[in-house]
Amino acid sequence: MDTAEVIVSLLVVVIIIVSLLSNVLVLICFLYSPEIRKQVPALFTLNLTFCNLLLTVSNMPLTLVGLVNKGQPGGQGFCQIVGFLDTFLTTNSMLSMAALSIDRWIAVVFPLSYHSKMRHRDAALVLGYTWVHSVCFSTVAACLSWVGYHQLYASCTLCNARASNSRTQFFIFTVVFHALTFLLSLIVLCVTYLKVLKVARFHCKRIDVITMQTLVLLVDIHPSVRQRCLEEQKRRRQRATKKISTFIGSFVLCFAPYVITRIVELFPVVPINSHWGVASKCLAYSKAACDPFVYSLLRHQYRKTCSDIINRILKRSSLNTSGQQRENGRNNIIQTAEGTLQ
Repeated sequence: MDTAEVIVSLLVVVIIIVSLLSNVLVLICFLYSPEIRKQVPALFTLNLTFCNLLLTVSNMPLTLVGLVNKGQPGGQGFCQIVGFLDTFLTTNSMLSMAALSIDRWIAVVFPLSYHSKMRHRDAALVLGYTWVHSVCFSTVAACLSWVGYHQLYASCTLCNARASNSRTQFFIFTVVFHALTFLLSLIVLCVTYLKVLKVARFHCKRIDVITMQTLVLLVDIHPSVRQRCLEEQKRRRQRATKKISTFIGSFVLCFAPYVITRIVELFPVVPINSHWGVASKCLAYSKAACDPFVYSLLRHQYRKTCSDIINRILKRSSLNTSGQQRENGRNNIIQTAEGTLQ
């Protein structure tokens, strides 16, 4: 293994560890907090978390094995199953992110009618579509033997190992697949989150007008208080922009290089460096490690739940320690009394 392969292998190991720990933590928070479970978007988050966990334990380790051994991990049938999972889980993850953006759009643009427009039944229907969409493309690829080990990505994924007469069909399938998964999800994310940003900026302007009117009326206000109010205005305007940029930016940064590489790969005249192929696959994998922080763990409710879990564990540990100390004290008293009697 050369230096680049060693670096990529270490990167895959880091992604596996971070993705596994962070997604398990999201799952624990979901099981621990009834408030999180009651929320409709929690269904989309749970589906995204399960997809990321399955991708972490099934596909990522085999990519690492393919990098180290420079060959296909397992037999052809096993690799086809893993390739089916790779296509299904990646597609399902993208559509789950699009579903989360639609939920946020409805919540911000239609706050008064949100609970009637987005119920648990509606969320289940959306998730049903994501599963049907993902299963259809994955099944078609598997039935036509378009999944297997791809040397460029050191992974069991979409590939055309059949005769050249199926190249046109595979070309059409790949373009349609990425157009209806990556491109469709990206358009939904951009449209919905930009609508959310527009509403957020409108409310910020209204708040800013009220704040400035208040500052004008309070002529005796201390300059430091006035300065803090102005700084809070600036932070309020930037907060929504940063969140929207994180949602869209992380999606594009992680998935776009891989999808573009898959499209460019369809043209044999364009050479693709093997290190770049593996690196683009690692970027796609890294989305599974980013999602828990982007959509869950950095939110106030999840941070509060994590804090409650830690406090409960520490409190129980403290109670066990104090109980053990009391038990040791009683044993010492009994032993001392027995020694005195003897």
